[in-house]
Amino acid sequence: MVHEQAAARRTTAQTAQTAQTAPTAPTAPKRRTRPSAPTRTVALRTATHAIGDGARRIDAATPAERDRAVDALRAFAILGVVLGHWLVTALVADGGALHTASPLQHMPWLAPISWVFQTLAVFFLVGGHVATKSYASARARGTTYGQWLRARLTRLFKPVAAVLTLWTVATVCLLASGTGVGTVHTLVKLALSPLWFLLVFAGLTAATPLLTRLNPLWPLAVVLHVDLMRFGLGGPSWLGWVNVAAGWMVPYTLGAAWTRGELDRRRAGWVLLLCGAAATAALVMWAGYPASMVGVPGAAVSNLNPPTLAAVTFGMAQCGLALLLRESLRRWMRRPLAWAAVALVNLSAMTIFLWHQTSMMAVTAVGLSAGRLPGLHMVPDGLGWVAARLAWLPVFAFALGVCWVAFRSYEQGPRRRSGRPSRVVRVHRRGGPAGSRTARRA
Repeated sequence: MVHEQAAARRTTAQTAQTAQTAPTAPTAPKRRTRPSAPTRTVALRTATHAIGDGARRIDAATPAERDRAVDALRAFAILGVVLGHWLVTALVADGGALHTASPLQHMPWLAPISWVFQTLAVFFLVGGHVATKSYASARARGTTYGQWLRARLTRLFKPVAAVLTLWTVATVCLLASGTGVGTVHTLVKLALSPLWFLLVFAGLTAATPLLTRLNPLWPLAVVLHVDLMRFGLGGPSWLGWVNVAAGWMVPYTLGAAWTRGELDRRRAGWVLLLCGAAATAALVMWAGYPASMVGVPGAAVSNLNPPTLAAVTFGMAQCGLALLLRESLRRWMRRPLAWAAVALVNLSAMTIFLWHQTSMMAVTAVGLSAGRLPGLHMVPDGLGWVAARLAWLPVFAFALGVCWVAFRSYEQGPRRRSGRPSRVVRVHRRGGPAGSRTARRA
């Protein structure tokens, strides 16, 4: 009996040892479970509430007397220029080199696209209105012209330093790596093309005291006579560059007239819209001006470089439409989400404007590693290219967002410490006259 019990114990021990050393059956890997529908719904609802709360804070921090229609028009003008460039500018890869092309060159019937997205006149209208109003306010506070101009030009040109620095380094690196001079010239010209606008705008800003009371018909008359001499009397082509100042002075002085209250009635907007549109149509149909309101590679005449009479009359029509939309925009801007979006675009207006071409070229350069892609590197000669380019717009926007994250501090200044409310919010909460003055400056 004792021997049987000992044998049983030995058998049990051996069985346990065998069980410990025997290989275990492999267990199935755990699957990564996707969030359930209720979880995703809660996350989406939380994000929506956060966005709504942020929009309401921005709305509450905005002074009640601020004309939000002005900010809306500026935002639409900037975004119009950006989308216009992305839609009508193509970098075609040809034998290891890049050159610019335009769908308007191959499909001229797409010219109405330029009527929608060539919105520079609206930007100059808003710029003239804001500058003349700001200068009058500065004089009332006892601020000198030099101080006022220095402050405005600093805000205008501070973001330019980052663009110039990056493209100086990029140009040196591209040339050192053996990139063709033609390709480098194409890229640099596209990247720095927005700077001409800033130079003209800065010149008009500096001349604001002289333009405050100037009737827009005077610069319009200059443009008319310059074009008459260029195209009608065979004058030298360099005369057209006079229109760079005179042409954009027309919407700028319309902005000054807006400040004086001369364009408050809807009749003024209708006169500008109808007369400007009629004059533009007549110039295109009977005077030989191009239908496209942007430059087209290879075209004998460009409406934009330098501005022609047709571009100026078209800009007058745009300004009239902008004036007519003011009340609708003011009502729309009472919605916190709409106003928050417009406010954010205005805070980064120069960053968006200066970097939108660079973001498009960055996507184009990265895409070359995958070969010639439709809508990106191919000749824009058909509707297939247009459809492909529309599909690339979100990618351009993402690249622009990356540029915004990297370079917005040049325009907005360094970020505040976490948890510290913005200057506008703090002033708004305090209230009082000092708060109103600071909020207006913001």
